Amino acid sequence: MTAIKQEDLIASIADAFQYISYYHPLDYIAALGEAYEREENPAAKDAIAQILTNSRMSAEGHRPICQDTGIALVFIKVGMNVRWDATMSVQEMIDEGVRRAYALPDNKLRASVLADPAGKRTNTKDNTPAVVHYEVVPGDRVEIICAAKGGGSEAKAKFAMLNPSDDLVEWVLKTVPTMGAGWCPPGIIGIGIGGTPEKAMLMAKESLMAPVDIQDLKARGATSRAEELRLELYEKINALGIGAQGLGGLTTVVDVKVLDYPTHAANLPVAMIPNCAATRHVHFHLDGAGPATLEPPKLEDWPKVTWQADAATATRVDLNTLTKEQVAAWKPGQKLLLNGRMLTGRDAAHKRIADLMARGEKLPVDFANRVIYYVGPVDPVRDEAVGPAGPTTATRMDKFTRMMLEQTGLIAMVGKSERGPVAIEAIKDNKSAYLMAVGGAAYLVSKAIKSAKVVGFADLGMEAIYEFDVQDMPVTVAVDSSGESVHETGPREWRIKIGKIPLATA
Repeated sequence: MTAIKQEDLIASIADAFQYISYYHPLDYIAALGEAYEREENPAAKDAIAQILTNSRMSAEGHRPICQDTGIALVFIKVGMNVRWDATMSVQEMIDEGVRRAYALPDNKLRASVLADPAGKRTNTKDNTPAVVHYEVVPGDRVEIICAAKGGGSEAKAKFAMLNPSDDLVEWVLKTVPTMGAGWCPPGIIGIGIGGTPEKAMLMAKESLMAPVDIQDLKARGATSRAEELRLELYEKINALGIGAQGLGGLTTVVDVKVLDYPTHAANLPVAMIPNCAATRHVHFHLDGAGPATLEPPKLEDWPKVTWQADAATATRVDLNTLTKEQVAAWKPGQKLLLNGRMLTGRDAAHKRIADLMARGEKLPVDFANRVIYYVGPVDPVRDEAVGPAGPTTATRMDKFTRMMLEQTGLIAMVGKSERGPVAIEAIKDNKSAYLMAVGGAAYLVSKAIKSAKVVGFADLGMEAIYEFDVQDMPVTVAVDSSGESVHETGPREWRIKIGKIPLATA
């Protein structure tokens, strides 16, 4: 009987979550490199270049790929012939490993987990507890998959109880466009079919842990209905033209995963969960010989793609002297390089601003003629001004947009993915603009931030209001002062160009 020591599991979990914070799985990176070579939309190609460059920088610098270092997810299969040399429960051992990983001084990871989710939503400070899926199986070792799942992609999870006669593919093709770009494509879509509602969701999540192998499947051909669905959905989802970061293009997904399970005759449960450009998971075993050894990937295996700020193809903007007239002149899809002082703020800060203004109280900072960046950065280490600081999903701030533009004097915003109708109408009415930074390029973006200081709501931690001093921070005009959104025009244009799915279908 194999004995697994408590410290071996704890140390292995800690090492694994550090490892996946800065190493992409190479199968995903290879697939993204192939997508870069195929891509014909310049905006999407530029976004993929930023993601690939960010990935290699993170691997070299051992710093997080994304500022959202995820909720800790662990699939653990324990052999029946295993005994634990431990005083802690499996959940407690895993939580201790997560705690160590997220608090490691040389690469501290952002704690995003909140207790009392429907109440006070208090940060647990160490990203625990992990979400653990436990299974007892035959054998004499322990099999573990650790994944860090970001909130942006989790927010786009979908589930439906279809009728047995319903068209599953049709449901997927109608649902994927409703997910917008907040899940940071190009990524992977996991689909669970059958069982019960919770089983379908679990299968969708577990399917994302498998290697990217759709090209191998295309080469050998499908041998099951699940594999047939993978091939059909891979082609048809990409034919939607959503593209990298929702800008329109040839690659929305680099793979589609499908797991199924027997279900009740009256039911067809279907779950769909996306994995974002910060795809992070690692698979290892414990056999009683000590903690797991995770081999670092070779940097020469990264695609030879390097993004650099280029004033020849982008317009430099001085945020310190920016005027409403300049903002109103920006065009959809225009690439900008931001320079100067910029404020930050996310959900919690916007809510507090709204509450202060409702009570007639003074705000901690003047937003007049300023630009705000929707971000919750990782804490800095060593000589960093700030840790990885990529954009968060902008739609969460839509309900605050009109207030910020009309009552605080704000003139533009930076975030990721699309804006909804309420925000676009406010932007149009106020001749403002919304700028998109690339989700999945957090470490690259952080290198453009030369200084950072908290200027409001310090108690909110990563959700405090910062003032960043930036140099050539890359963004794209996603909504201009007339209300035109590239997240609407881009996918429509590329869906027509691809020409496989009529616009009226989804």
